[in-house]
Amino acid sequence: MVDMEYGRTDRGGWIEVVCGCMFSGKTEELIKLLKRAQIAKKKIQVFKPHIDNRYQLDFIVSHNSTKLPCEVVEDSRDIEALIKPDTQVVAIDEVQFFDQNVVELAQKLASKGMQVICAGLDTDWQGRPFHPVPLLLAVAEIVRKQYAVCTECGAPATKTQRTIPSTEKVLVGTGEVYQARCRLHFSPYQYLSTDREIEV
Repeated sequence: MVDMEYGRTDRGGWIEVVCGCMFSGKTEELIKLLKRAQIAKKKIQVFKPHIDNRYQLDFIVSHNSTKLPCEVVEDSRDIEALIKPDTQVVAIDEVQFFDQNVVELAQKLASKGMQVICAGLDTDWQGRPFHPVPLLLAVAEIVRKQYAVCTECGAPATKTQRTIPSTEKVLVGTGEVYQARCRLHFSPYQYLSTDREIEV
């Protein structure tokens, strides 16, 4: 049976999540997976949020400058509206910046037979779960945890250290704003006053 809305068969799709801290190679891994899909002659669509304007607006770009064209959107509704009938692989970069409905959309597309690959930070600059990524991890068939190198000691890093005095929840930046840190050298309260309560 063929689904008339997306043109997919009854073959099941799946959800993959590529997660980790800053500088752990999440986008690089996403691009690698997408290039393999292209070699297999699969039809892909790639999306990223409008807020991610660090490199090139219409490309997903890794920190080592590998890149792939993408469509820039505001939220998950935009993604759903742009899905083409013959798409087989849907990729979403910087998924932590999307609304919670992206989880429902990923499950819907996977149920339609598509491979859905989401890449994003699993924790924020305070070391807290960065939603909606934890929800995607809970429903994903495949999870790829990426590791960076701690800038203080060289150990495997899983934390994103903010290095400027800002308490903004979302602050888009690269090496001038963030560093990768291991648990020992991660300081989540560095730019918070001591009397401020930390949400968990």
